[in-house]
Amino acid sequence: MLAGKNPNCCYLGVGEKEDVQLFYYFIESTKNSKEDPLIFHFPGGPGASGLLAVLSEIGPLRINSDNLTLTLNPNAWTQIASIVFVDMPAGAGFSYAETEEGWISSDTILVDYSKDFIKKFLNDHPKFLQHPLYISGISYSGIIIPKVALELYEGNEHGGDQQSINIQGYILCSPLTDKFMDFNSRVEYAHRMALISDDIFKSAIDNCNGNYVELKSANSACRNSLERYEECTSRINAENILDPYCDEKDPTLDCEIEVIATSNWVNKEVVQQALNIRQGKVGYVETINYTLHYVQGKIDQDYFSYDIFSSYSDHKKLSTKNCQALIFSGDHDMVFPYVGVEQWIVSLNLQVESPWKPFYVDDQVGGYVARYAQNNYSLTYATVKGAGHSVSYYKPQETSVLLQGLFSSQTYSSDS
Repeated sequence: MLAGKNPNCCYLGVGEKEDVQLFYYFIESTKNSKEDPLIFHFPGGPGASGLLAVLSEIGPLRINSDNLTLTLNPNAWTQIASIVFVDMPAGAGFSYAETEEGWISSDTILVDYSKDFIKKFLNDHPKFLQHPLYISGISYSGIIIPKVALELYEGNEHGGDQQSINIQGYILCSPLTDKFMDFNSRVEYAHRMALISDDIFKSAIDNCNGNYVELKSANSACRNSLERYEECTSRINAENILDPYCDEKDPTLDCEIEVIATSNWVNKEVVQQALNIRQGKVGYVETINYTLHYVQGKIDQDYFSYDIFSSYSDHKKLSTKNCQALIFSGDHDMVFPYVGVEQWIVSLNLQVESPWKPFYVDDQVGGYVARYAQNNYSLTYATVKGAGHSVSYYKPQETSVLLQGLFSSQTYSSDS
């Protein structure tokens, strides 16, 4: 894959001036690239590189953190779909801006860039125009992907200058959907997972009126309840509550090893040559640019504005389209817990097409899945047993099974 120049590693200019140059890595399906679905995968963060997904999540390779060698991923999504992995926005991975203005971004700007990228990519690769198209992403991208999908559907309906795009749906892993609901759900999740006691949870319920996020307006009793919650959870690894807490003061802990390994790998000169990287445009590349990364309560910066509070209304509008959605969460993820995901899915008021039940991988329970439907819209929701925030990193075979189920449009069987 990295022998010599790789024609599938390129840049594409987006924006009115095309002054934002987005790096992407395009990998065609190994099954039937002439017919298989095409997925545009946008990373989380914001600020994560798409190469993190290539090398540690859903791509065809896995990186060995000890010696930075690559091995094949037997559960790669590219076995059944062609995938475009994108670094976005400028400042993420190898993507960059040619003007000062191009470095400035926001949630809504990323929606526009995503649509622009998809349209231009299809113009450059017209043989994929008729392939079933899905948009996927993880974590933060749950804020932008539903809006991107919705606007592509509406563009098809309204015609105009948009070339018809064969969009079929969207795929979200551990998504940020509503910045109040998702962060607020952490307290209930901590109680469900026995991280806080019944007493602490009841105290928070009684004193905080269901609001565990907006502490500026909280009364002293609520603050006291949440201080007890913080005491119990502040040294829990939210990415996976079973993993060790990553403390920078303790170098003996293996923290974010896949992120560090990927960063070390992509900064090798031979790798950048193989990836067709434009030299001199970016410095040392971090797999995750934490200056952009969204955390609870992070205020707007000079270079990034977090201006979409919730994508719930976009999900609601998508439920009127001919659309398939796959949403899945790790049941040990406390970044955006399954508790909040279930809350907004239930509030869509869809019909239950297939009730909650286990799905199996190698005769073992891989997790639990339910399917909802309304007219031509279907939503499959799953929790993956034992997985953390980056579900495919922890449980690649299980998420591959979920993707196969989406493409086959079959109800998941609980039979082993």
